[in-house]
Amino acid sequence: MNRILLILLMLVAATLFFYFDLHRLLTLEAIKTGQNTLAEQVLEHPFLTAAAFFLLYIVVTSLSLPGAAVMTLAAGAIFGFWQGLILVSFASTIGATLAMLAARFILQKPVQKRFSRQLKTINSGMEREGAFYLFTLRLVPVIPFFVINLAMGLTSIKPLTFFVVSQIGMLAGTMVYVNAGTQLAGIENLSDVLSPGLLVAFVLLGIFPLLAKRAADFIRSRKVYKGFSKPAAFDRDVIVIGAGSGGLVASLIAATVRARVTLIEKNKMGGDCLNTGCVPSKALIRSARLVSDMRRGASLGLGNIAPEFDFSDVMERVQRVIREIEPHDSVERYESLGVNVELGKAEILSPWSIKINNKVLTTRNIIIATGAEPFIPPVKGLESIQYLTSDTVWNLRELPERLAVMGGGPIGTELAQTFVRLGSDVTQIEQAPGIMSREDPEISAMVAASLTAEGVKILVNHRAESVLSENGEKSILCISKNGDEVRIPFDQLLVAVGRRANVEGLGLEKLGILLTERGTIAVDDYLRTNFPNIYAIGDVAGPYQFTHTASHMAWYAAVNALFGTFRKFKVDYSVIPWCTFSSPEVARAGLSETEAEAQGIAFEVTRFDVAELDRAIADEAAHGVVKVLTTPGKDTILGVTIVADHAGDLISEYILAMKQGIGLKKIMGTIHIYPTLAEMNKFAASEWRRNHKPEWALDLVEKYHRFRRGRPA
Repeated sequence: MNRILLILLMLVAATLFFYFDLHRLLTLEAIKTGQNTLAEQVLEHPFLTAAAFFLLYIVVTSLSLPGAAVMTLAAGAIFGFWQGLILVSFASTIGATLAMLAARFILQKPVQKRFSRQLKTINSGMEREGAFYLFTLRLVPVIPFFVINLAMGLTSIKPLTFFVVSQIGMLAGTMVYVNAGTQLAGIENLSDVLSPGLLVAFVLLGIFPLLAKRAADFIRSRKVYKGFSKPAAFDRDVIVIGAGSGGLVASLIAATVRARVTLIEKNKMGGDCLNTGCVPSKALIRSARLVSDMRRGASLGLGNIAPEFDFSDVMERVQRVIREIEPHDSVERYESLGVNVELGKAEILSPWSIKINNKVLTTRNIIIATGAEPFIPPVKGLESIQYLTSDTVWNLRELPERLAVMGGGPIGTELAQTFVRLGSDVTQIEQAPGIMSREDPEISAMVAASLTAEGVKILVNHRAESVLSENGEKSILCISKNGDEVRIPFDQLLVAVGRRANVEGLGLEKLGILLTERGTIAVDDYLRTNFPNIYAIGDVAGPYQFTHTASHMAWYAAVNALFGTFRKFKVDYSVIPWCTFSSPEVARAGLSETEAEAQGIAFEVTRFDVAELDRAIADEAAHGVVKVLTTPGKDTILGVTIVADHAGDLISEYILAMKQGIGLKKIMGTIHIYPTLAEMNKFAASEWRRNHKPEWALDLVEKYHRFRRGRPA
């Protein structure tokens, strides 16, 4: 209501301004004609005239009415340079601030709500450097100041910051106009004030802050490097620490562009993904899925099939898969591609030197890609047993009869389902209200129902309190949200409650490299640490701990490190997909419904039930959902979640669409092979189209058909 009232008052004021032809009084001709009369008013009533001028100027600028430039000239002509400068300088800033606040009150909330995703980057930039950008814009009067006022109202810049920066930034332009006003008789039109030469001068003045920022960055970099001696020459262009996904890609890019690069790895080439993460887990999941499929053979018309297997053979197969993939990430392969590989522990001695195997290499740039390791929570008694983690579970050769899993995230969920399929009695413990807490509650419930149906006992809202070992029996004591105690006996305990960045032992603290509150290395939009030539990528930097994001970040870090002198690239996190390889799989890209609601983003939800898909029915996989979030009334995709077999593959179509700005209409208009699971993407898009069919147009078409049939309306 208050917003509507303000809009009405502003409209009334603007209408009266033009209705009474007040705008004609604020023209160059009118000011020149009435200059003598106004000068007499100043002599007779100096304070009253100045106050009236001051208030009128505020009104004109706050309502963004035409005439501010002419009034600035008039100030110089009527009051002289110094008094005119003071009046205009403060009146214009006050009016501009009021205009900004009015725009914020009327437009900011609806605009931010509707376009919050698109404005996220702008908002974050304004929080960091809003004052700097505003100052630059104020120095260039070729950009209408009223446009700047309205635009700034849509951002989160503080009013006091806006006022002070505007006061200083507009001063140069105000001085030019007020001074020109003292020579009003020689001015025929406003273009006489801003000659081409003066405009060029203002543009150069506007560039000055950019140059000043570069200089400030240079000074800051010199400050952070203080105390370190930069070599006159370097052994390497870049040294990459960590041969996981990010490090491998970064070193390969450097070698491809003929840079001299060294890759250092202290453990195994391929990092966690190859040796303890993605590869072994997916190999084990595949074996467990076959066991599950065999046990439900009756549903496929084959009768009951009892799978016979030795768990140690299954785990040996996992190792065989790792060995088959190892050559892709081997020292020999990367050496053949031009990467110098060093196996050993790296210690950063200075921004340009690294110690490895008792020798020191100098380098122009460093890329840290040391990944993460399992986080071990402070549970009493945990240290007294040999618990398992996602790093050590692959050493098992005997299937645990009873397995307790701490953690309801992707790793805990995948392994809980895998081991129950292989025959373990599995209990999964999660402190949150549901497993897979990053997903919408309904998605979490679907996965939980699947795990429960297969025999996993899921305890949500339970906190692991202590690990007990009595009379050879191991158990974990959990406390429910209501305070009830539950004791879970186990033969093996798998700790899967998250991962923490590998930042220790690198010399980061001694060097002074900053960390975030989450314990990851702090980097800017270009993936630089507080040392501009040291970069960090992947799990050690975050914000996403996925193999594919580490590879994604590697390109930006490598290119910025090698060619940042000419052009730097900000890392793009606009469309980050991920998948939990449970059964059914859960794949997502973009916003979930829960996230959209939390961020105040307007959205519509379109759903397609996988149970309606012919191929899913034929495969006995008729379960799951495709859930698409779109901008209200439009087919613009904000986020997609797919719960289905092979969801991690199926979501790629949506990832491409979101990245390239393709809407649901074009997905619907694309031919998909029948019968395939991929048809669910097309049918979800068709569901959106059905929900947005133009009823008015269909009514007209119906009447047209009736007319053609010769029937009365």
